[in-house]
Amino acid sequence: MKLPCENSPAVFGASRRDLLKALVAAGAGAALPFGASFAQTPASRPKAGPIDVHHHMQPPAYVKAMEKELAGSGFNTRPWTPAVSLEAMDKHGIATAMLSPVQRVVSDSMSDRSERARTLVRLNNDEGAQVVRDHPGRFGLFAALPLPDTEGSLREIAYAFDTLKADGIALWTSYLDKWPGDQAFAPVFEELNRRKAVVFFHPATASCCRNLIPGLAISGMIEYDLDTARAAESLLVGGTPARFPDVRFIFSHSGGALPTLAARMIDDYPKNRASLLPNGVDYEIKKFYYEVAHASKVPALDALKDMAPVSQILFGSDVPIRNYELTTEGLERYNGFSPKDWDAIYRGNAERLFPRLKM
Repeated sequence: MKLPCENSPAVFGASRRDLLKALVAAGAGAALPFGASFAQTPASRPKAGPIDVHHHMQPPAYVKAMEKELAGSGFNTRPWTPAVSLEAMDKHGIATAMLSPVQRVVSDSMSDRSERARTLVRLNNDEGAQVVRDHPGRFGLFAALPLPDTEGSLREIAYAFDTLKADGIALWTSYLDKWPGDQAFAPVFEELNRRKAVVFFHPATASCCRNLIPGLAISGMIEYDLDTARAAESLLVGGTPARFPDVRFIFSHSGGALPTLAARMIDDYPKNRASLLPNGVDYEIKKFYYEVAHASKVPALDALKDMAPVSQILFGSDVPIRNYELTTEGLERYNGFSPKDWDAIYRGNAERLFPRLKM
């Protein structure tokens, strides 16, 4: 079977999906993973598939502990085990998924400075680390912290990295009435900077914005994207990226509303805070990483590409809360990246962040 040249427009758009199907039909074995070079013959399939940096876990014990809160919120959890994730990953050629908590399951349970919060965070991290151990190479872990509990968070950072060998830390974009640039978080970021940690931000809904629309207690339709932008603004206004330059920040959903608002942030950054970002706002925004889960349509990707270099863009999916197709179908149709770009987005950029996964 003749494959198109990697520089041909035929490798992009809907034909990408058709080619994958054709390879399977022709007896090529497992389909080529997304982002692979389509100039390869079936006999020279790529050695590894994409790394999914936005992949959720719902430990059954955590769901059980949250029964009362979940009943009150009306959020229906899907039963989850590692097998659920592996089935979806194998179907779509995903090599490795980095596990992080589900915001609607966790809600505020990690954030009330209580002993229960510390216990639940530890439960989450222990369960995630066990999945990583049980399935070598298939999973990684972004460990949770009980912020804004500084002492508890510092203890959990040490446990997560030194005992569990976590790949990074999962934070929410807001904690009740605080955003990550608040000086209350500085001791935690100081320790994360010392460890050169990767920090994955997943959106949350701040306490101020939970009842903006009557009858809709929590709206993730736009509020998650706005809170992602607020988190970035908070870090920039607080000078966090320059103060702790060795922390690698990842923002979800192609940066949420940040690509649209970045120019305004750059233009309107308070002049009396300019010394907090000696390299400028634009430099720090371009240094952030962004994953594309649930935000892979042309407008979102065009805006992201205009704001950040390809070296900072990662593949993510939001699975199993969402299906892979919600993200991959948009990527399949996007013509704005070269084959080299796709290789970086699907795997190469993540390999820089997580050297243990490098092939």
